[in-house]
Amino acid sequence: MSRIYDCSDAESRELGLRAAHNAVEAGRLVVLPTDTLYGIGCNAFDNDAVAKLLETKHRGPDMPVPVLVGSWDTAKGLVREFTHHADVLIKAFWPGGLSLVVPQAPSLPWNLGDTRGTVMLRMPLHPVAIELLRKTGPMAVSSANISGQPPATTAQDAKAQLGAAVSCYLDGGSCPQAVPSTIVDLTARTPRILRQGAISVEAIAAALDLDPSVLV
Repeated sequence: MSRIYDCSDAESRELGLRAAHNAVEAGRLVVLPTDTLYGIGCNAFDNDAVAKLLETKHRGPDMPVPVLVGSWDTAKGLVREFTHHADVLIKAFWPGGLSLVVPQAPSLPWNLGDTRGTVMLRMPLHPVAIELLRKTGPMAVSSANISGQPPATTAQDAKAQLGAAVSCYLDGGSCPQAVPSTIVDLTARTPRILRQGAISVEAIAAALDLDPSVLV
């Protein structure tokens, strides 16, 4: 039976993190809070679990699953080349509401969907998410909702949509921003914003020392 763990209580938080870690290790799905929206996640390297995540969301491989990491160093190990633009944006906005699409390291044994050799990475600014990610390693995480339905901003919202398909729900309270991350594509010479969200175009342009018009 799925259970919601109240992470505002120290004992419940410890139990929840242990349960979530065990679930991820066993190839099951968990829901975790982030600084933007709640996410449904699993072990990024467990292809059966990733397929289960896509099935639970009623989503196909044409919409690949992003990957959340618990540290800058973890991200560096997942990319083909750690570029200057990636370095600048990570230092400026991680942890936080910025997702980066980068060429993935060629030897990674995962199947996140139709990624065409890329991966979308983010380090969330939420203590519960970071603690879990440092226990599990990289997790494939998508918004905790059925595709086409409103994204979840509380654990209760997520459970109402996903129910028993998820093993455990970590309740970190309401999401402080309740908006998705900004997505920046770093696969070409000039960065390009694919989705505007928690981090403004102007802030990204200032960090990269570029005119905002070249990013959109």
